[in-house]
Amino acid sequence: MAITVYLSCLLVLSMAGLAQGIKSSLRSQDPGPQPLELKQAFTLFQIQYNRSYSNPEEYARRLDIFAHNLAQAQQLEEEDLGTAEFGVTPFSDLTEEEFGRLYGHRRMDGEAPKVGREVGSEEWGESVPPTCDWRKLDGVISSVKKQESCSCCWAMAAAGNIEALWGIKYRQSVELSVQGGLASEKDYPFQGQVKPHRCLAKKRTKVAWIQDFIMLPDNEQKIAWYLATQGPITVTINMKLLKLYKKGVIEATPTSCDPFLVDHSVLLVGFGKSESVADRRAGAAGAQPQSRRSIPFWILKNSWGTKWGEKGYFRLYRGNNTCGITKYPLTARVDQPAKKRPVSCPP
Repeated sequence: MAITVYLSCLLVLSMAGLAQGIKSSLRSQDPGPQPLELKQAFTLFQIQYNRSYSNPEEYARRLDIFAHNLAQAQQLEEEDLGTAEFGVTPFSDLTEEEFGRLYGHRRMDGEAPKVGREVGSEEWGESVPPTCDWRKLDGVISSVKKQESCSCCWAMAAAGNIEALWGIKYRQSVELSVQGGLASEKDYPFQGQVKPHRCLAKKRTKVAWIQDFIMLPDNEQKIAWYLATQGPITVTINMKLLKLYKKGVIEATPTSCDPFLVDHSVLLVGFGKSESVADRRAGAAGAQPQSRRSIPFWILKNSWGTKWGEKGYFRLYRGNNTCGITKYPLTARVDQPAKKRPVSCPP
């Protein structure tokens, strides 16, 4: 643990000033010899994330990709309107195409399908609490998983949704298999392999079940209300900005993160509002210098391990459909819908 923290600190220190130089070189289209600082940073990256390459040519290719990603991280941070920080992550030696193929799923573009979204519409007007975080209630949110290079984010998000609802309804903690069916993770463990294999779910004992599933309205206030009164929800977003994300609240525009091009499923576990922070928009026309504001956000659980993001979680701005979060808000039902839904999410 200590060596990991030490390497992380070294990486942060080595990034200071390096990204700007790389960015300028890349803009000139003539990077020339790779700077010694870049190679040192790349070596630290290899050590921290256990990377090795088969030959010098592959090493040079990955070093070049690393340099481009480092410059892109700085650009993303400059463009972000929230508090997000971008930099070196476990994916810093991957191209956009490789990252999308390994860690997302088939991109779903265009409008969402026209399906019934209004559930309990007579109650949507009820008030929403200022904060909600289901992680604070024992037995609801399971540990952060690591999908490896298996494109199964959708399965992990769906399993997390059922686990959470089961824990809330029955006060019973379950950890479900993402390999198939509703067996336990212990009985049918995740293999993390891309190659096809025969599903053995029928031979395993089911530890949970669902009555139905529903798609919620594409409205963030209504999604927040359902999240607070019923439990975590599966959402599908554009993962473009997550590749180099480190921490903070991502506040993107439709240009920087297209809300119609969604390709990654995650679990929505809460929402809140940041403390007053310096407004990154202060440089915009009409904005007051040195202004401060609070930023409303969603809390989401990812499936890329605890070494990514905020210990496996990340935050998105709440209120402008950031990265398409309202496009496919889906949830299972583990029991019949109740007439009264008291707010029960821990603040």
